[in-house]
Amino acid sequence: MDKLERLYSLHSLFDGRRSAVPLAEIRERLECSPATAKRAIREVRTLLGAPLVYDTSLGGYRYAPEEGERCFELPGLWLKAEELAALVTLREVLARLEPGLLNKVLAPLARRLEDLLARRSLGLSEVARRVRVISQHARAPGASFAPVARAVLSRRRLAFSYTRRTDGQSGERRVSPQRLTRYRGCWYLDAWCHDRKALRSFALERVAGARVLPDRALDRSETEMEAHYADAYGIFAGLATSTAVLRVAPRRARWVADEAWHPRQSGAFGDDGSYELRIPYGRADELIMDILRLGSDVEVVAPATLRGEVAERLRTAAAIYDGGARGARRAAASRGAGRAGAKNTGQRVRK
Repeated sequence: MDKLERLYSLHSLFDGRRSAVPLAEIRERLECSPATAKRAIREVRTLLGAPLVYDTSLGGYRYAPEEGERCFELPGLWLKAEELAALVTLREVLARLEPGLLNKVLAPLARRLEDLLARRSLGLSEVARRVRVISQHARAPGASFAPVARAVLSRRRLAFSYTRRTDGQSGERRVSPQRLTRYRGCWYLDAWCHDRKALRSFALERVAGARVLPDRALDRSETEMEAHYADAYGIFAGLATSTAVLRVAPRRARWVADEAWHPRQSGAFGDDGSYELRIPYGRADELIMDILRLGSDVEVVAPATLRGEVAERLRTAAAIYDGGARGARRAAASRGAGRAGAKNTGQRVRK
C-alpha cells in the first residue's frame, strides 16, 4: 500500500463515523505497526489538512471539523500517486499548448493540484520542471473558443463571421456544431453548415463574433460524420476519391512506417528496404505538403495526377534556388517534359 492509498484508507475509516477509532483498529485497517499507524495519522493532518484529533473521553481518534462545517472533505481528487502525476503532467501539457485558454475552466482544479504539488513528500514537485512540450506551427484559437465550446456541449446552433484563408473573403455562417477537433496544434469546429447544406470544418482562429443561438442544433449521425471526416486524408477530408501510392527510400522507410498518416493507410517493406505507403485521399493540398517534407526520400508512384502536382511543386522550388532567367527557363522546359512523363506514367498505372 503506497502513501496516498494509506492516507485515503485512513480517511475512509473516519469519514461519516460518529464514534472514535482506537489505534488498534487503525493498525488493523492499515495492516501496519504502531509506529507506521501514528505516522499515517500525522500525515493525514499535515498532508491532507484533516481535523483529526485524539478524544481522550472516547479513547480514540475522530474528525472534529470546525463549527459550521458538516464534515471534512478530501482536498483534490481520489487518486493514486501515479494517477495524480499523470493528471499534473496533462495539466502541464495543456498549459503549454494553450496558455490562458483553459484557465477559467480549470482554475479550481489547478488550485487543488498546486496545493498537492506544494507538498514535497508526495514526490510531485518536479513535474513542472521535468515535462517539456514543444508545439510547432500552432495557431491560437482566438476569442471564439469559449462560445463555440459552449454551443458544442449545450447542443445549440451558432452564428459567426468566417474569413476564408484562401482569398480573405468574409461571410456570415449559421451552423449546427457537431464537435471540436484539435489537429496539428490547431482547433477546428466540425459543423453542419445550414448555408451550404453540408458538413464543413472551420478553423477557430478565423471565426469572429460567435453567438450561441437558442435553436437546438441539428445532430448528424456518427456514421455520416466518420464517412465525411475520417474517410480521406487531412482535416478537410471529405470522401476519398483516390489512393496515393508512395515509395519511401530505405534511409527514411522505418520512420515513415511508424507514422500514422491516416486510419486506413496500408504499407509494406520492399526487398531493397524501401517502404510503400498507400493513403486514401480526396483533396490533395495537405497530402502534397506532407509528401514534400520528405524531399528526395519519397516518390509518388500513383496516381499520375498527384505525381504531376508534386513534381510541379519541386520544379518550381528548384527554379527559385537556381535563380534568374536561366533557372526559370530550365523549370519551364522541365515542366513540359514532366507533363509528358506524368501522362506516360498514368498510362502505365492504368494498365
